[in-house]
Amino acid sequence: MDKYIDIISNLLSLNDEYEWLDFKENWFNKDEIGEYISAVANGACLCGKEYGYILWGVEDGSRNIVGTNINFDRDIDHEPYKHYLARKLIPSLAFEIIERKYDDKRVVLLQVPASKSVQTKFNDVAYFRIGSSKEKLNKFPEWELKLNTILQEGFPTIVNVAAPDYAQELSFEKLFMYYAAKGIALKPDSFERSLKLRNKNGQYNVMAYILSDQNSIPVRVSIFSGKDKTSPLFSVKEFGNTCIMYSMDKILEYGDAINIIQADERNRISERKDVPLFDYEAFHEAILNAFIHNKWLTLNSPQISIFTDRIEILSHGGLALDQDEKGFYSGASLPVNDVLASIFLQLRISERSGRGVPKIVGRYGKEAIQIEKNRIIVTIPFEKIEINSFVVSNKVSNKVSNKLNKTKEKIIELIRDNPNITINQFSIVLGLSEPGIKKNLKQLKELGYIQRIGSNKTGYWEVIL
Repeated sequence: MDKYIDIISNLLSLNDEYEWLDFKENWFNKDEIGEYISAVANGACLCGKEYGYILWGVEDGSRNIVGTNINFDRDIDHEPYKHYLARKLIPSLAFEIIERKYDDKRVVLLQVPASKSVQTKFNDVAYFRIGSSKEKLNKFPEWELKLNTILQEGFPTIVNVAAPDYAQELSFEKLFMYYAAKGIALKPDSFERSLKLRNKNGQYNVMAYILSDQNSIPVRVSIFSGKDKTSPLFSVKEFGNTCIMYSMDKILEYGDAINIIQADERNRISERKDVPLFDYEAFHEAILNAFIHNKWLTLNSPQISIFTDRIEILSHGGLALDQDEKGFYSGASLPVNDVLASIFLQLRISERSGRGVPKIVGRYGKEAIQIEKNRIIVTIPFEKIEINSFVVSNKVSNKVSNKLNKTKEKIIELIRDNPNITINQFSIVLGLSEPGIKKNLKQLKELGYIQRIGSNKTGYWEVIL
């Protein structure tokens, strides 16, 4: 397989143009192309990419392949154009020009190595891309400073970036306990070095901060009473501000608790079928991936949102630096945080078989994963079983909405979804104490909205129509 055809396919599959990527149709300007090479080289460095790209033969906006007649061997000032470009680029840059047939049309790919050590300049001026435009780098001092820092110190990672100044006094008792629970003993005198918890200047790094006993990174599960974030926020569960392994485990436990088992009486012949609200294995993989591959550098945690029809799991930062969408969906795992991924692997929390994404896609399809420039969103839909005896007429629905508060309405909704729901599950979903749940259930029974069929231990709830 032609690797450049693969590169072109992957570039065309991306949702946006980037600081390191530009598409052109049939455009030519002898000096401005050199300026774009400078911009793409510096942009690739800023984004931690090995190469940047300019691809000719693509219609702007639509990404349709239209072909191009651009020629880098044409004569410019009595020399081949590619030599003209190379002579004016400082430092010398080993860019490559690749011509291919794609959809039976000629395309030209310019592969540009990322800047190293110093800024890439054309005619002694450094450029970079901001949005879809090319700009002189010196017009944006903050970006120039960021580029120079990366050129000197390397692309920022959770290992080489120091934790905030206020977070340089850290403890790791919970991390020791977590390792011990997995049968692995951390050595107090060497664990910081073996887990790479300090940067080259001896400061605690961002990874140390997110693994410490106490941090200021909240991990929240937001529960909405509708199908989008414009609906009222029903409750918020807090699981963060501590070692992320513990936060992640608490969210997985919470997901297990709300994954109610529904009795499927449809087309029943003999035994009924129990159907979970959602595929817990897919949920588990999505949470695991969100924590391992989240861009913790920003000190933002994954976000979990629960709606009436689905769970959304958002991780910050997008794909790994050298990951493409084709490899991502096929399970070719490239960790965003390599050292953190190794810790999860050592603890046997994860594996590097790359099965996580294929599991999700196999269960819910590619549309369950939305890849954007700076985030990835995984959607786990609910599979609700509608049973005729629990379908409420508009008349009864109006009666409930007019006379009951939101908590009681939610209790009735939960019973319709799962007649076998327990007091503990009510408590977890609603964020109320067990005595509070029992009080609301008693009032609903007295009002004639629900009844208990069978014993408290083996029976089930029923909404009275």
